[in-house]
Amino acid sequence: MAKSPVPASCSEHGVMTSLGDKWTILVILQLARAPEPRQRFSRLRRDVAGISQRMLTVTLRMLERHGLVVRHYHAEVPPRVEYELSPMGASLVPALETFAAWIATHWDAMMQARDDYDVQEP
Repeated sequence: MAKSPVPASCSEHGVMTSLGDKWTILVILQLARAPEPRQRFSRLRRDVAGISQRMLTVTLRMLERHGLVVRHYHAEVPPRVEYELSPMGASLVPALETFAAWIATHWDAMMQARDDYDVQEP
């Protein structure tokens, strides 16, 4: 019997919630699409439009904790920190690209459905 896509435990559900937040997918895709495998924090912050320094820090720490991102610290003056996707993080990219393509394909229909819903009487 095939394993159900519905999480069986609270832990799995927590990971799904973390990965589905507002910024995580954008950060992962930015790391995947970057011209260099490693990206500096400042470059990520510039390239992920609208993300605050604090939210990028929180997102990267969560991704590192889950094993999806590797943090490289260089003891220089000033210190330099770079981030890259781990092999496990890179394995997630095709699924996220498929999801992003699905959104792009259905965007107009979703916007029309929202408009239609919003004009309905309660």
